[in-house]
Amino acid sequence: MFRPRFIHTSRTVLNKNLTPLTRVKHPEFKRNPSFAKIENKDLDFFKTVLAPNNILHDSNPDEVSSSLIPYNTDWFNLYRGSSSLCLFPTSTDQVSQILKYCNQNRLAVVAQGGRTGVSGGASPVFDEIIVNTSKMNKVRHFDAVSGVAVVDAGVILEALDQFLEPKGYTVPLDLGAKGSCQIGGNVSTNAGGLRLMKFGNLHGNVLGLEVVLPDGTVLENLSTLRKDNTGYDLKQLFIGAEGTLGLITGISLLTPRRPKAVNVAMVALDSFEAVQEAFVMAKEDLSEILSAFEFWDHDSVGVVKREMMQDTSYPIQGKHAFYALLETQGSKQEHDQEKLDSYLGRLLESGVAMDGVMAQDAKQINTLWSWREKIPESISKSGTAMTYDVAMEVPLLYKLVEDAKAHFGHKGLLGPGKLYSNLLGFGHVGDGNLHIMANLDGFDHDSQEAMDEFVFDWTMRHNGSITAEHGVGVSKVNYMNRAKSKVQLDLMKTLKNAIDPNGIMNPYKVIPE
Repeated sequence: MFRPRFIHTSRTVLNKNLTPLTRVKHPEFKRNPSFAKIENKDLDFFKTVLAPNNILHDSNPDEVSSSLIPYNTDWFNLYRGSSSLCLFPTSTDQVSQILKYCNQNRLAVVAQGGRTGVSGGASPVFDEIIVNTSKMNKVRHFDAVSGVAVVDAGVILEALDQFLEPKGYTVPLDLGAKGSCQIGGNVSTNAGGLRLMKFGNLHGNVLGLEVVLPDGTVLENLSTLRKDNTGYDLKQLFIGAEGTLGLITGISLLTPRRPKAVNVAMVALDSFEAVQEAFVMAKEDLSEILSAFEFWDHDSVGVVKREMMQDTSYPIQGKHAFYALLETQGSKQEHDQEKLDSYLGRLLESGVAMDGVMAQDAKQINTLWSWREKIPESISKSGTAMTYDVAMEVPLLYKLVEDAKAHFGHKGLLGPGKLYSNLLGFGHVGDGNLHIMANLDGFDHDSQEAMDEFVFDWTMRHNGSITAEHGVGVSKVNYMNRAKSKVQLDLMKTLKNAIDPNGIMNPYKVIPE
């Protein structure tokens, strides 16, 4: 049947040529004149709150040699701000003092975590003060009975998983950037990840939050209860709000038991219809143990092979249009293996899958996952990378990629040596989330906007969401008037104005002007 054959940590990837400043690329953004500019008196105050090594200041942040370049620039090198000050608080009280002062003095703020976001949401647009949570990285409490972990916002996702492993628990989300992303940023963007179909999203797994509001007030809501119907569920306001309503400093997270049995297989399929059929069959045959069902196209394989896995043979021979990776998690290896063998046999016998491999040990599991997880970083290494994160009904997922290729190919703009050197699609079949990515020749703003308009317009016309898990940030804020109704936007603005009347928290993001 299947031949026995046989994680990736992401970090900020900057090309040698820095992207132009966001305010230059997007002249439609205008600095709010009500915001003050940093003066020496402000620096003097922050020195009374933070240790000297927790304050990074550079009066010339736009210089290529500036120490603030990594904090002003997003991971994909598409957005760059001009902040001259990055603060690294180590406690909630310090965050409270910082925000209270900034609110009183009308100094705009952007909250920042592991800097792995891809919508520009954690990068300044102008000169906003950066408040980076990376030094707030303690696990405050863990209950081995309930599986509830209470952690600082700056705890790295992979570090939390390593903390939980000897206790028999795991984190309820898994991202390609797990070696760098922070829990606070995950919650702020409502990150989904690779196993959402099994564990659900963070709106269900976050039991409580500690949030510093714009005026410095600390909302202490770190509940560890799974049931609490006493009034409004306030934590939900901040999950996915991208730091526009307050700065998350602590999270109470429900963690599931770590599975005793994990199996991973990769299959080759010759059409997206076959991908869908394989997914339906997986739900039929594997049901309660199915934890992930991912897909990618053949072009994705070429990029990963060229940029990051040159010395690794692809586990399936021959060329196929699509590949799918499925994972099971359970408590009994023999039971799970029997179900998976039966499913894979049915796939091959019915002709739905053309070929496939199954991992035989942990090393092979990691290798198979790497071909999927390394796609985003590989395309970022290929040049200026554009990335899109959209949701729609599963049958439509790859139709968007096909239509985009046809549209730009017909214009003579797609292919090696052309404006868009490649365009590929991959994503989470299990929750209807497509990632479509392309490499752009240089930093042509009009060309980036042309791809934005096609992808977002197509998605909205097909009743999809222009952001499934990456957030709105800068990249999609100008589309929000089309993505949301007037009633929805008015209510969002009402909440924003009530909680942040001075508008200092992550301005120019999420809610359109």
